[in-house]
Amino acid sequence: MGSNKPYIVAIFIQITFAGMSLMSKAAFAAGMNTYIFLFYRQAAGTLVLVPLTLILKGKEKRPLSFKHLCQIFVISLIGITLALDAYGVAINYTSATLGAAAFNCVPVTTFFFAVLLRMEKVKLKKAAGIAKVVGIMICMAGAAILAFYKGPYLKPLFTHQLFHHYHQSQSHHSSKSQNTWMIGCFFLLITSVSWGIWFVLQARFLKGYPHPMEFMCMQTVMSMVQSFVVAIAMERDPLDWKLGWNIRLFAVLYCGILVIGISNNAQCWVIREKGPVFQAMTTPLNLITTIIGSQLLFSEGIYLGSIIGASLLVMSLYSVLWGKNKELVTPPNNNQPCLPQKETRELTCRTEVNSSLV
Repeated sequence: MGSNKPYIVAIFIQITFAGMSLMSKAAFAAGMNTYIFLFYRQAAGTLVLVPLTLILKGKEKRPLSFKHLCQIFVISLIGITLALDAYGVAINYTSATLGAAAFNCVPVTTFFFAVLLRMEKVKLKKAAGIAKVVGIMICMAGAAILAFYKGPYLKPLFTHQLFHHYHQSQSHHSSKSQNTWMIGCFFLLITSVSWGIWFVLQARFLKGYPHPMEFMCMQTVMSMVQSFVVAIAMERDPLDWKLGWNIRLFAVLYCGILVIGISNNAQCWVIREKGPVFQAMTTPLNLITTIIGSQLLFSEGIYLGSIIGASLLVMSLYSVLWGKNKELVTPPNNNQPCLPQKETRELTCRTEVNSSLV
């Protein structure tokens, strides 16, 4: 059983992340403002992370300088506040399935920006380098298909839906033009790019401050403040800020406690146990679970273009990961031996221990 724990936890993480897309979509369909939702979920996450961080940190002092605080503010603004606000608008304009598909873009965009900042190298004369470049090209093709090609609509297998508000919202959006779908895909692009930049900036920051849990806790607190400023600027009606015993409150608690508080830390554990490549390889489970959940909960069909585009995104993910993994297990030259698997995992984990999307 012990050897199977990382597999079980990894599956649990992806199911939880899929639930984030589904619950967010349900809350928006029930009329909840996307910006207010982000503030509440970050507030719920803060209530979980702050006490947990203080308990695990103990009496050890790890002071943050003013420079560090400014850096964390910018990093959280890009990777959490901007990315999640854009993500909320995107799935509100498109679908939970498409939002889950965007998760497969993130390792590719992260690698792209790491190359631009010279944190990664691409050797086109080797199979690993070619695989990475091909992965980026496939990712771009998949994103283009998602944005510009819908294709035939494939009806859902189940006609009964759990969330009745969703049907009205979906009918409202389906009556809009192709421009609405493209706007949603544009915001998904912003999300993927923001998360790619976010992971690269986190890797740089953690080299000088190697305490990922405190770092993530500070990001959550700052993003809560940032998202409050955005939400109060975009929506000042007190009625929209009210939470009742409904799907809005459930979605907030789900994302704040299960996603931010539990799944993020569980993901760090899986990365430490099996390495970042293993965790990234399970990402397509998120998309599969979301498709199934959309059918069961919303009776939501899917466009053929979404299937083709999502499949290309999964292919691009595995292409980049294969190239990355090939470099990790191949010695740089004949005179320098390859690092043992455990040491390789620990070195890579230092820069990817915070590779959670949420």
